[in-house]
Amino acid sequence: MRAVSVKKNAQSRAFLWTFLSGSIIWFLPTPSGIEEQAWHLLAIFIATIVGFITKPIPMGAVALIALVTLVMTKTLTLAQGLSGFSHPTSWLTFSSFLIARGFIKTGLASRLAYLFIRILGQNTLLLSYGLLATDLVLAPGMPSGNARAGGVIFPLVKSLAQIYQSEPHDGSARRIGSFLMLTSFQGTQITTALFFTAMVANPLMAGLAGTIAGVEITWFSWALAALVPGVISLLIMPLIIYYLYPPRIKRTPKAKKLAQNKLAQMGKISNPEWCMALTFFLLLLLWIFGDSLGGIKSATTALLGVALLVVTQVLSWEEITAEKKAWNILLWFSILLMMASFLNEFGLVNFVSEQIQGFIDSFSWQLAFSVLSIVYFYNGYFFASKAARASAMYAPFLSVALAVGTPPVYAALVLAFLLNLSGCLTHYGTAVAPIYFGSGYVDIRVWWKIGFILSVVYLPIWLGIGGVWWRILGLI
Repeated sequence: MRAVSVKKNAQSRAFLWTFLSGSIIWFLPTPSGIEEQAWHLLAIFIATIVGFITKPIPMGAVALIALVTLVMTKTLTLAQGLSGFSHPTSWLTFSSFLIARGFIKTGLASRLAYLFIRILGQNTLLLSYGLLATDLVLAPGMPSGNARAGGVIFPLVKSLAQIYQSEPHDGSARRIGSFLMLTSFQGTQITTALFFTAMVANPLMAGLAGTIAGVEITWFSWALAALVPGVISLLIMPLIIYYLYPPRIKRTPKAKKLAQNKLAQMGKISNPEWCMALTFFLLLLLWIFGDSLGGIKSATTALLGVALLVVTQVLSWEEITAEKKAWNILLWFSILLMMASFLNEFGLVNFVSEQIQGFIDSFSWQLAFSVLSIVYFYNGYFFASKAARASAMYAPFLSVALAVGTPPVYAALVLAFLLNLSGCLTHYGTAVAPIYFGSGYVDIRVWWKIGFILSVVYLPIWLGIGGVWWRILGLI
């Protein structure tokens, strides 16, 4: 009973903060140069973001209330409020979640993981790279670090730790469990940055970049820009953790044996797995070459993938309609994207950019953007959701970056990459973090220390080496 009471009190406080955040903005005097309609939209938008962060009710319900409020207050018409549901990015995100369901249902995700462990499982360091390789291969088709890391990789890490009798609370965690937990978690923060479809907030940021900066970020342009700094980060991260927090067990022949046994139990690749693999291969080809093959867009490709999975009976229509998470994301994502688009259309984003630009006109864009990027990266300490943070922070920071003269494509991509990478900092900054941290293999002091050290490594890799790579690509 006490637990229920505490939960209700926390929910009530969350509702109060959400209501107050919007009400205060609503009733403040509208600044000169801004229409009252835009100011009221901002109030409802801020209340929605606060609701996403405090979560008095599910995010989809918060977004639905925001939509109703917009229409009832005549801030937007119903047609305007529903316009986000026709945005291609919304359907790309929705479809990607269904494709991810196909990976898990067929067992293809687990098979890939065991294959990499069988190939790279002879020692602990290579074993960590095998787990990273699994994450890397799955990332383009699974737009949720939680689904990949929490649903596929974490159970494997737990099993491997138990094979070597590495338990969290009996002094044996450092044998192998702590190292694998840290590298697997940190790897997911990198793989989410590597692909347009690797994390739910990525299409959102790409959509905002199109609205605010007027740039089109395709699946291929995202992957190409992230390629060099991403691969370097994936290669160097396990080495850093191996040095800072080394496992006591160096050789892991039992891991290869586990993988061999599991693959033997799974038997030959089933027909659904073949269908899933071929569909995914086709999707990758179209995501990369679709624009040159008749202008096939990323969202069209994703919808084609869902259609093929239904036709081949990898997924049934009943499974699609029962995929609550995908439908929930379609709801809040579409409404949020719609509000962000109208904030830009009403001129509010430009207004904020102009106000800030006056304070930083004396700086070169390179210096101003570097400082902006560092502030943007480390405000990850104050958020418990990448999606909520992207909703709240990406548009304002992108607007300021453009105001100081940062090349639009460069600014849009860097801020998107850094948001993903900043999940390395804390044990609560992303949905999958509590799963790994909650396993008990790594204490909070070590978690934060290693996260901060990695952040200091990532920033020069992505802003320095990445900057050289993007100059070669013509993004700067």
